[in-house]
Amino acid sequence: MRNRRLTLLRRCLLSTTSSNDSECFSNALEASHVPPSDLRDSDGGSEDDENEQGSLRRCVVTRERAAPELMLRFVVGPDRGLVPDLNARLPGRGIWLSARRDVLETARTRGVFARAARGQVVIPSDLVAVIESGLARRVVEILGLARRAGQSVSGYAKVREWIEARQVGLIVQASDGSPDECARLLSGARDLPVVKPLTALSLGHVFGRERVVHAALRRGALATRLQQESERFAGVAGAVTLRASDISDDRVEQADK
Repeated sequence: MRNRRLTLLRRCLLSTTSSNDSECFSNALEASHVPPSDLRDSDGGSEDDENEQGSLRRCVVTRERAAPELMLRFVVGPDRGLVPDLNARLPGRGIWLSARRDVLETARTRGVFARAARGQVVIPSDLVAVIESGLARRVVEILGLARRAGQSVSGYAKVREWIEARQVGLIVQASDGSPDECARLLSGARDLPVVKPLTALSLGHVFGRERVVHAALRRGALATRLQQESERFAGVAGAVTLRASDISDDRVEQADK
């Protein structure tokens, strides 16, 4: 399994100048979805520094530490091509970045990856777009999983019922939804986290409807994962995530500014 995965990375990373860059990197991202038991290598380089803070990782650009699930991991393939590892499971020395668009651009344009890898690294010109697309896909996948597992509802009335029953772990709002309607929905629920990663059309596609503006997830692992992925996506896409306590009585700032 590991040899097959490395072969895929080698084929995808022979060149970053062809028109197939995005497809290759998508394939590489898919290759990162492997069970933890299949891993044989662990992150190197700054591992001693990481161990001082338990499971925290240090960004090679900002030098700030954060939980790995809120950061971006990269590895260098056999042919020195940079591989984004959004699932943090590929073997090899990990290069960690804060999940922010400006940090990605700094690392891409100022030789940060090469210094961290201690050698030449081939970086695709559309790296930020590839990461943004991959994170958006993960948000959609988690939402779809929550819907199929009966851990989510959509629509103003149903979401409001869950809020009143104190069943909600995460509110999902369409990024192009009405701020006033969002404020009304969240009345009396100021402590709930709110994310706005997708448009109403995209949310509708997940829930099998034409448009969805309001959705909610029950408390639990899926709500936690979706909030983490939404925060990573927001940082790379240049958006923001909100908490209900950040929302005024009259307005809700849109998260896709």
